[in-house]
Amino acid sequence: MRYTYRLRLSSAAERKLLTESDRCRWVWNQCVAESRTAHQAGQPIGAALLDKRLTGWRAERDWLREGASVPQQQIIRDFGRSRAKALKDLKNRVSQHRRTGMPRFKKKDRTEPTLNYTRRGFRIKQGRLHLAGGIVVRPVWSRELPDVPSSVRVYRGSVGHWYASFVVPATSEPLPTTGTSIGIDWGVKEIATTTSDAHDLPHPRYGKSAALKLKGSQRRMARRKPKRGQQGSRAYKHAKRRTAILYRRLANQRQDTARKWAKAVVRDFDQIAVEDFRPKFLSQTTMARAASDAAIGATKTALLEMARKHGRKVVLVHAAYTTMDCRACGARAKHRLPLSERTYTCAECGLISARDKNSAGVMLVRAGFVPVGVDCVSPDHSPSGQAA
Repeated sequence: MRYTYRLRLSSAAERKLLTESDRCRWVWNQCVAESRTAHQAGQPIGAALLDKRLTGWRAERDWLREGASVPQQQIIRDFGRSRAKALKDLKNRVSQHRRTGMPRFKKKDRTEPTLNYTRRGFRIKQGRLHLAGGIVVRPVWSRELPDVPSSVRVYRGSVGHWYASFVVPATSEPLPTTGTSIGIDWGVKEIATTTSDAHDLPHPRYGKSAALKLKGSQRRMARRKPKRGQQGSRAYKHAKRRTAILYRRLANQRQDTARKWAKAVVRDFDQIAVEDFRPKFLSQTTMARAASDAAIGATKTALLEMARKHGRKVVLVHAAYTTMDCRACGARAKHRLPLSERTYTCAECGLISARDKNSAGVMLVRAGFVPVGVDCVSPDHSPSGQAA
């Protein structure tokens, strides 16, 4: 698990971090250049050989040797992972713009500084974070680390704030059992429709509320955008930072809502049946803007992380035919329901229910949870049925 903290930096510490980041960016670009040359010659370079090249680069350049070796070694490992992913995307024809199968060069004005340190490259002493190279920063300890961290990532966000993200072993915090189950169906009008009316998550529409401010801020940034090859003015940088602040605030609102809702669901239910829905599907429809504002993917991730932390059982249910099946008798409709039809009517048993509520009940049944005592769901009266 990652625990992220805001950093308070002195001007000297920030200069050192930016200088260290410049060295790591040079190492990355050197890896890109040599890998492309070797790829064109038909002799690809592995990550182990790039590690050996780093030793030679540091021996030939005093300014590179002045920096710590740990973040430079980690940037080579990051490059190896990025190259493997790029080659996989090229093979699967997922990304057409990376025709060479190689990562891109990093430009100073378009890349935020990021430094990775393993355990031998940092230590925490008297509330301060000591990094390799004599860099000392002060994290804002908003909460305690549950264990000794194995690595840390120091980076600067789009707003200009610095953060330290520690990796610690995942810990389990079991909650008292409740003996209840819940089914969850994702949507646009309501982000999550559940078998319990009290746990439905309405669409807060944070993006729609902030659209006017974002529109004005983006227009100011577009008017002040510098020409290609020129450095941005102070007014452009101010407009860019203002836009980043609005987007960061929007993301924080969505994340806060998702985590609070996920904690409430995990606290009240032992077994959770979740629709294994891919939000990318909605990006190709007319509901793309509303789906993006709903942040279904982030809400689903928050629920899975919260359930894993507190030891709850989660079953991901395939989304196929969940709107056509009846939650009570299991009969399937002979035709697909249009999106405008929000009421489900079963032709076999005569069940009449809200479309999303019926789908949530189908999730619960498909997951194998016998829904005895669950709101809006009929119990299983078959001989093999057992209480949850």
